[in-house]
Amino acid sequence: MAVGWIFPIAWAVYNSLRDFDYTSVNGYFSVGGFTLDNYVEAWSRGEFGQSFYNTAIIVIPSVLITLLLASMVAFVLARFSFPFNLTLLALFTAANLLPQQALLVPLFRLFLNFELSYDVSDSGSLYDTYVAVIAANIAFQTGFCTFVLSNYMKTLPRELTEAALVDGAGVLRRYWQLVLPLCRPALAALATLQITWVYNDFFWAVAFMRTGDKMPVTSSLQNLRGQFFTDYNLLSAGSVIVAIPTLIIFFVLQRHLRAGLTLGATKG
Repeated sequence: MAVGWIFPIAWAVYNSLRDFDYTSVNGYFSVGGFTLDNYVEAWSRGEFGQSFYNTAIIVIPSVLITLLLASMVAFVLARFSFPFNLTLLALFTAANLLPQQALLVPLFRLFLNFELSYDVSDSGSLYDTYVAVIAANIAFQTGFCTFVLSNYMKTLPRELTEAALVDGAGVLRRYWQLVLPLCRPALAALATLQITWVYNDFFWAVAFMRTGDKMPVTSSLQNLRGQFFTDYNLLSAGSVIVAIPTLIIFFVLQRHLRAGLTLGATKG
């Protein structure tokens, strides 16, 4: 099973280091024609410098706002006994079951007709803006984060918040200064997962953006496809470049990523 997963990746890396003219003559199963020109051309043609910047504009706000909103809702669900708590949690969780394609048309029309005013002399729709992609990612990711964080907060001793309440701490102070710092392991694990998911997103950017200079890095791979034929060696090099940031994030934060696999598995 491991070989079945690793082989396509290793094959893509191997062919990204080979010249297209050589492989077209000798075949992809041959040995030789090694070069780094594919990476140089992929970086220039794919405009990955600008694309990585565009990706950062989308990923950073999406992850931060998602975790902030999810932690607020999770705090209410975990620390207050309202009659609609279970219904609200089920609503947030059920939203993740909807396929993205089912909401494409209504979201497209919403962003196209919603007027966003940048200043008094300029206004336009949300379509073809970073705001549309960020909003879609937040909407689809908040439910999962709420579910995980609410279960994690339920494992925290209630005596802590009760003692803070006796000392006169309000709801906001209990959330911000007491519960949220205790959720740092859960937030770090979710941040790792969210960065990976939002970074790898391809669907929303293609659906809600049309300007090439605004496209994130995953969408920039389309620039490496030719009109009449595709240099798969060049495309493999571009794919490797795109995958490098996620690999770095995984190896740096793999401890939190492993913890994220079991978050919310138990509750007190």
